[in-house]
Amino acid sequence: CPPLGLETLKVTDFQLHASTTKRYGLGAHRGRLNIQAGINENDFYDGAWCAGRNDLRQWIEVDARRLTKFTGVITQGRNSLWLSDWVTSYKVMVSNDSHTWVTVKNGSGDMIFEGNSEKEIPVLNELPVPMVARYIRINPQSWLDNGSICMRMEILGCPLPDPNNYYHRRNEMTTTDDLDFKHHNYKEMRQLMKVVNEMCPNITRIYNIKSHQGLKLYAVEISDNPGEHEVGEPEFHYIAGAHGNEVLGRELLLLLMQFLCQEYLARNERIVHLVDETRIHILPSLNPDGYEKAYEAGSELGGWSLGRWTHEGIDINNNFPDLNTLLWEAEDRQNVPRRVPNHYIAIPEWFLSENATVAAETRAVIAWMEKIPFVLGGNLQGGELVVAYPYDMVRSLWKTQEHTPTPDDHVFRWLAYSYASTHRLMTDARRRVCHTEDFQKEDGTVNGASWHTVAGSLNDFSYLHTNCFELSIYVGCDKYPHESELPEEWENNRESLIVFMEQVHRGIKGTVRDPHGKGIPNAVISVEGVNHDIRTASDGDYWRLLNPGEYAVTARAEGFTASTKNCMVGYDMGATQCDFMLSKTNLARIREIMKKFGKQPVSLPARRLKLRGRKRRQRG
Repeated sequence: CPPLGLETLKVTDFQLHASTTKRYGLGAHRGRLNIQAGINENDFYDGAWCAGRNDLRQWIEVDARRLTKFTGVITQGRNSLWLSDWVTSYKVMVSNDSHTWVTVKNGSGDMIFEGNSEKEIPVLNELPVPMVARYIRINPQSWLDNGSICMRMEILGCPLPDPNNYYHRRNEMTTTDDLDFKHHNYKEMRQLMKVVNEMCPNITRIYNIKSHQGLKLYAVEISDNPGEHEVGEPEFHYIAGAHGNEVLGRELLLLLMQFLCQEYLARNERIVHLVDETRIHILPSLNPDGYEKAYEAGSELGGWSLGRWTHEGIDINNNFPDLNTLLWEAEDRQNVPRRVPNHYIAIPEWFLSENATVAAETRAVIAWMEKIPFVLGGNLQGGELVVAYPYDMVRSLWKTQEHTPTPDDHVFRWLAYSYASTHRLMTDARRRVCHTEDFQKEDGTVNGASWHTVAGSLNDFSYLHTNCFELSIYVGCDKYPHESELPEEWENNRESLIVFMEQVHRGIKGTVRDPHGKGIPNAVISVEGVNHDIRTASDGDYWRLLNPGEYAVTARAEGFTASTKNCMVGYDMGATQCDFMLSKTNLARIREIMKKFGKQPVSLPARRLKLRGRKRRQRG
């Protein structure tokens, strides 16, 4: 049977009870598998249920609210930076009324289940015979010497049919989408991509961005002209699985591929328009080697970290070059924009060396993002339910909590809210927090730096080195939900996944051309009042994400006279066209003429000196 849902929060706090508790932060509501504690002990949110006394009369119970066939129990110790507490053995009891209890037997005697030998690795015990009841109770029998009775748990059980049960009807979720709701290992993921490609060969293309050191990183492109960048069409990407054990994002992207293909074939107007007007790239597994480790353990027994890192032991999530420090130090020295630009900041040479601790997957993503002019991207992660936007690093490292905004803070806030507000749970004020953080004050969004500062994040790198606005989307409290949860998680995220892609068409777009109509690559697009520029792609086209309003926009390129226009961004979906035609500067024209006639251009200061010398000789 699947989990009842302590980890996914399907089981509410009101369904958890205990004999005694040490304090509120260690109450029964904290006895959930993989729940994480706050940094400080005595927190309002701690990392387990802990009994108020250490004796054999302590228990924690779950009210399933309906008759359920219980088949197993998974336990962990207390999540804590400072203390080690876990239960080493326990009994299991069931009841239909919470007053009369039946203990699970092993022959004629009560069965003693072996518990944990450390605090983080989950331990599964299956009941010798499934037990049908409404309530299930765990009664600790032994625990760590000099420790306390503390545990986190998940219950495995199959609810029995009961159409009259109000709680069942309220929590029931079904989907009408005919998709492959299962966990896919690497081979199965590749096969599913192939199936989607065969179903929709005219709008899909499979390619890989890394083909050495470990498993290949396969991506699917979805576009009306796959394989080519179309002038004026923005490029969007979704990435998942940077942490290999955060698998919900991976499965959501595999479901999204199938959905886009099916709906395009069914001529769903919204999806047809999105695919025809956008070049979409989906990279479902950035760390396939880590995923295989988590997949081998399974959805409930992998723990919080197994498979998080690459095969080299690197955390991809903060493995990108720290460009924030380069920018901020230059600003403090007043070297911006003369020596260090406010965009397209160069990667430091040490990072590019072979001796740098950089994952092959990280290098592959950097090359991918430098090759394709992405406008907007989302990287799907797990373990929380929130959308985080840059900066992810605080400007003053000695301050532990500080909102560190980008020059495009209002745009990033809107992008984050577009996903969170259309998710079924993120902005629900009644929703219980996953672990310790309550993100309701910002409607399910958070500035990354004010949450947990990190140097070298993908979000900050994308913003400072490319044109791409990147956000981290945390799609669920449970990093690795059971297969049975996937249909509901798809319903929770489907609209958000589509709405977020549609935001790539907000702001302004256009082309920057020379007098002959040829696109000018790497032309700089500046918006008055926003200290962050972008650049045109190889064909001279650009996209600039902006909130509604009127903006003074300037296009400039080396050898051309800059041009400024007022561009209005409305509230309706669809970017405002804002094209530029740049004329050559006088100096550039002189150089062109002299080059045409085979003469080297003379710099103006040298020309003036030559004329002055001629006049002196004439006077003499």
